[in-house]
Amino acid sequence: MVAREQTVFVVDDDDAVREGLQELMGSVGLDTRAYASAQEFLDGYSEDHSGCLLLDVRMPGMSGLRLQDELNERGSRLPILFLTGHGDIPMAVEALRKGAADFIEKPAGGQSLLDKVHAAIKESVRRQQLAHKKRAIDAKLAGLTAKEREILDHVKQGKRVKAVAMEMGLSRKTIDWHLSMIRDKMEVNSTGELLLLLHRADRLQSS
Repeated sequence: MVAREQTVFVVDDDDAVREGLQELMGSVGLDTRAYASAQEFLDGYSEDHSGCLLLDVRMPGMSGLRLQDELNERGSRLPILFLTGHGDIPMAVEALRKGAADFIEKPAGGQSLLDKVHAAIKESVRRQQLAHKKRAIDAKLAGLTAKEREILDHVKQGKRVKAVAMEMGLSRKTIDWHLSMIRDKMEVNSTGELLLLLHRADRLQSS
């Protein structure tokens, strides 16, 4: 379980909007950090950031959409709620296509926005947990030898031990011994459990 504090990051060049959003988030006990520009946010950005991002679309300098691109390039898992004073359907479609959680027209406030923020934070927690599980599996896979990884690739394809042994020019007893070592390193009790773990890793990769 990931126990990282969740923060609402606000990026908007309008002082009144930033102050209003901070006050609204604070009214329900949400930690909030506000920035006057996309660059200011990026200067303090860390991949450890978790929670959600309330992001203005149009700002001097780097736009909200450009910041979204930058965060995507960095592999950020921070859900983005776009705020805009101008309803622009093509812009909204582009933002959502690139992974935005929502596209909200200003003035934004009240329970509706809080509900969207809480939903985004819940999604942030889910992404953290998936990333944590994926890192744990990757760390175990990194501990395998080249031969163990080769055997694992064959087994993952559904090949029986006898077929793997013939293809690799090894005895079945040798393959069984390697599989035993692989199970120990991957911390599973059976080859079936090992395959489930590998398929889970594949699903996490695509999540």
